[in-house]
Amino acid sequence: MTLKLYNTLHREKQVFEPLDPDRVTMYLCGPTVYNLIHIGNARPVVAFDVLFRLLRELYPNVVYARNITDIDDKINAAAREQGESIDIFAARYATAFHEDIAALNTLEPTIEPYATEHIPQMIAMIERLIAAGHAYEAEGHVLFHVPSMPDYGCLSGREREDMIAGARVEPAPYKRDPADFILWKPSDDDLPGWDSPWGRGRPGWHIECSAMNAAHLGETIDIHAGGQDLVFPHHENEIAQSRCAHHGADLARYWLHNGYITVDGEKMAKSQGNFFTLREILADWPGEVVRLALISAQYRQPLDWSRNTLEQAAAALDRFYQALRTAADVDAPDVEVPEAVRSALADDLNTPQALREMHAIATALNKAEDAPTRRARKADLLAASRALGLLAHDPADWFRASAGADSPSEEEIEARIAERTAARAARDFARADAIRDDLAARGVVLEDGPAGTTWRRNRPVRAEGGAA
Repeated sequence: MTLKLYNTLHREKQVFEPLDPDRVTMYLCGPTVYNLIHIGNARPVVAFDVLFRLLRELYPNVVYARNITDIDDKINAAAREQGESIDIFAARYATAFHEDIAALNTLEPTIEPYATEHIPQMIAMIERLIAAGHAYEAEGHVLFHVPSMPDYGCLSGREREDMIAGARVEPAPYKRDPADFILWKPSDDDLPGWDSPWGRGRPGWHIECSAMNAAHLGETIDIHAGGQDLVFPHHENEIAQSRCAHHGADLARYWLHNGYITVDGEKMAKSQGNFFTLREILADWPGEVVRLALISAQYRQPLDWSRNTLEQAAAALDRFYQALRTAADVDAPDVEVPEAVRSALADDLNTPQALREMHAIATALNKAEDAPTRRARKADLLAASRALGLLAHDPADWFRASAGADSPSEEEIEARIAERTAARAARDFARADAIRDDLAARGVVLEDGPAGTTWRRNRPVRAEGGAA
């Protein structure tokens, strides 16, 4: 099967051909752990988790690195504001990140490098850049000299003036050129710092990923991924550092970037009151609902985050789980991902099409009458869900998930169902209807079928708004 991915570097969809089919490498820029991640931060984690799953279906060995940035001025400022030591502060939010994305059923990366564990590699790379004439020391700082790289800007395609403005660089008297960016900066006694040839200091943000990439994946990797907001300046600067430190070798052959998330059509911003952390959303919605909502649009396209987006995702999952529940009497063998689903994902991760194929499989399962066909379609549905990271729960558990403190217990529900069954047997249909209505008012839906009455908890009613 041919895998095609949109390469930001070449601005077109290209056939993916790894350097070494026996060792495919991928790097995703992970979080800077100074706060809880918001829903926009979660999108690349989920989108490229789908790619990781697909690559593992196609190649025998995929090495996936996703870093943790645990040294950054944002971390320093936030820790100081809260009166907490920087290392404990960063570790706490790294743990929170892991807890939150685990709810989205993401696979663990092969490698998760922490920036603070790679300071020697950063220093060594900076020394190579200085020796090659691409960087210079000035007043305790080390800066990359942008004019030393003639094709700087190849990823973003920006003009020089736009790059200077877009990088939000501060003018400084020690800079040789306004576009030059920091590789190393001095630290006073109140800030984290490491000994270096240029004095006690700490790394700039961009050098961190370049050094970790090279340390774990090699000078040239197959795929480098991240959010669209990282194209410039972060990924542009990564390319500059890595190529100039490695005698012109490409940092990555394919650059992938996911699109932005808006909230009810507006840019997400705290000042607009539409800024939602992933943890806030998970307090109201199951992680699988959030995951499906995040992949409901193709990863490069904008995704509008709204209550309707979440409700549609919940309804789709209910339908998939209901199809599995109706086929609970047949065992499903492990099979390969259905061709239609795999083809959709191989076309630049077309998750909307893959989900449509899942719906078609669920329909076929619902219509199947003989056991062999039901078994085959159930196996297809489970295999498709594996590729997308969905349907990780037992159907009964999914439908019996808690609907809130006021919802009746399972024991009470079963007792009311037995009471209703007795009422129906006695032809007291008014009593039976009253029991059904009472349970429905308390968030429990009864469903009568040939095998008897089953039940599920209805989704709790959420407040009006974009995400909850």
